[in-house]
Amino acid sequence: MSSMRFASRMSAQTLIRTPADGITERFDPIACLGERVRHRARPLGPVEPGRYIEIQGPQQTLLIPLAGEAMRIGRGLSAELHLDDSSVSRRHAILVPRPSGVRILDDRSSNGTFVNGRRVQQADLQAGDVILLGRVLLRYLEL
Repeated sequence: MSSMRFASRMSAQTLIRTPADGITERFDPIACLGERVRHRARPLGPVEPGRYIEIQGPQQTLLIPLAGEAMRIGRGLSAELHLDDSSVSRRHAILVPRPSGVRILDDRSSNGTFVNGRRVQQADLQAGDVILLGRVLLRYLEL
């Protein structure tokens, strides 16, 4: 009975909070990149043809080249694309290069892996696809 009373007091405004509620936070995804990743990353500009992950911060945009082998993404220190942010799981996702393109696999993450706003377990990426891991936004590029 008490759970019924609690539910009746809830409203849509109680459950949904928007940025208009004054709860906003400035977030720089480049600041959460691991040092190894920053060393490999290139500033946005003329680059060699290839496959890249783009990460955009408030001051700069970096391109991370994708090599021929699988790339683990996560907060864990063993991840090749280390993202030191609490919204990213230690083992969040895996990028798997294939002759036809790149496939992303969710690696049992807590917050899920999203491609173009849709939660996925796995998906073939197309140039320009937006990837969301926790609160870190990435873009897959083929140049």
